[in-house]
Amino acid sequence: MTALALARKWRPRDFSTLVGQEHVVKALTHALDQQRLHHAWLFTGTRGVGKTTISRILAKALNCTGADGQGQMTSQPCGKCPACTEIDAGRYVDYIEMDAASNRGVDDMAQLLEKAMYAPSSARFKVYMIDEVHMLTGHAFNAMLKTLEEPPPHIKFILATTDPQKIPVTVLSRCLQFNLKQMPVPSIVEHLQKVLEAESVTYDMPALRILAKAAQGSMRDALSLTDQAIAYAAGPVNEAAVRAMLGTLDETYLIGVLNALQAKDGAALVSIADEMAIKSLSFSLALQDLASLLQKIALAQTVPSAVLDDWPEAGDVRRLAGLFGKEEVQLYYQIAITSRPDLSLAPDEQTGFTMALLRMLAFKPGDGSGSPKSAGAVRGGSMPTGSGPAAAKAATVGAQGISAKTQATAPVAPQPAPAPAAKPAIQINLDDPDWQSWMKAIPVRGLVQQLAFQTELQKWEETPAGIRATVIVGMPQLASAESVNRLQEALSNYLGQQVKILVEAGKASQSIAAVEAKIKQEKQEGAEQSIANDDFVKTIQAEFGATVVPGSIRPIQ
Repeated sequence: MTALALARKWRPRDFSTLVGQEHVVKALTHALDQQRLHHAWLFTGTRGVGKTTISRILAKALNCTGADGQGQMTSQPCGKCPACTEIDAGRYVDYIEMDAASNRGVDDMAQLLEKAMYAPSSARFKVYMIDEVHMLTGHAFNAMLKTLEEPPPHIKFILATTDPQKIPVTVLSRCLQFNLKQMPVPSIVEHLQKVLEAESVTYDMPALRILAKAAQGSMRDALSLTDQAIAYAAGPVNEAAVRAMLGTLDETYLIGVLNALQAKDGAALVSIADEMAIKSLSFSLALQDLASLLQKIALAQTVPSAVLDDWPEAGDVRRLAGLFGKEEVQLYYQIAITSRPDLSLAPDEQTGFTMALLRMLAFKPGDGSGSPKSAGAVRGGSMPTGSGPAAAKAATVGAQGISAKTQATAPVAPQPAPAPAAKPAIQINLDDPDWQSWMKAIPVRGLVQQLAFQTELQKWEETPAGIRATVIVGMPQLASAESVNRLQEALSNYLGQQVKILVEAGKASQSIAAVEAKIKQEKQEGAEQSIANDDFVKTIQAEFGATVVPGSIRPIQ
């Protein structure tokens, strides 16, 4: 005898066994208990979250007569009366499931509505369940509108769809709409535990977490993958078997990638990619899992208490959170998620994955002054791990930053951080601060440069400790303590005078960014006005009915 698939065998038979849709269950059970029933319901959500299951349970609740045949509508169908058993078996004559994907025309809808006019043969209500209702044609929707709004008292409509945006608003307004949520991983894991224990199948928790994550919010997918894992493992469902079946990575590969990045070991990164290729592991899933791990590390850096001890990788997450800077983690995360779509454009997936890792290694966040951190390390006399030609190049770049006088009199040697540099050769009038020119001139890049371009000077004061500059920032989110410190350090070095920058809230209407935006807007308006006044364009519009496409005009730079 053929075994029944787990997804079918463990389909919930009543509201009490339904997993993960408490908001829908609460509304429906209250409506049934209070006898306040609508004539049409719409269930939306991705595949495998319970749309058809809830429809069948609702149909049973509407038509249940109890084990003694004398019961009324109930939120707890008995599961024993003819209505309950026959709906579960898929042969109840007054419960009609229609697949709109294959019966989508106006003729199909007209045939259904014609039959709907007749009273149910034995049930309390004749229930029509239309699955994937968004696939109906416009004429079919129009044909059902009047009946959907005012159906006969013995008719109930249940509609289900994965794409509610394609349903006309005239239909949506005639239904009670329930949005079914994707199943969270903990709920899926808990349900799989119950199923496997009832099936007498041994398992380990990491394997269930991998299956739940791979299901992507679908309980049906989770049960189908579990079926596959049982067959693949031919015994206990363990982590090794599940990873091999799905082609997912062991966390040790990802930890190895991050360890190699921290050590700046390019050879180790390439070796990991080669080993993954030998085992036919998915490089797309690898980038997805790497992004997930980096998110956990960023979380540990910002909210350490959010790291759960039951995570298998909790120890490594906490360790790596202390080894990487916050900017590094953010950069690696961005590269991981943006590299996934590029895998299809690469010569092959392994090449694309390897390039993503090498990109992480190459684009290490700078110190805000435009030079790599590695150059600063060599300038201080400390050679990074795995140094070679690249490190030598960094040393050369670092040496170029030393003044000509120092190069002429002494070799490069370890020394403390230099004091603010002497005043530059250009003449700078500190009594008449030209803030915008200074912000353009100081050697900063990235977020620090964006902060500089968003500042507007409000007050310039000389104090015994140096100059105090009060500024307002157009985008306050850029003004982190670290970025402000880097900006004032770069400005102090540029001016040859210690400057303390104080940030206040306000609208920076004269910042570099604001002024450039205003100039750009004026150019855009001028270009649009020029096109609108052009005689040739006017002629084309008058003679041919032509129109200028909105947003297509660009000023000449």
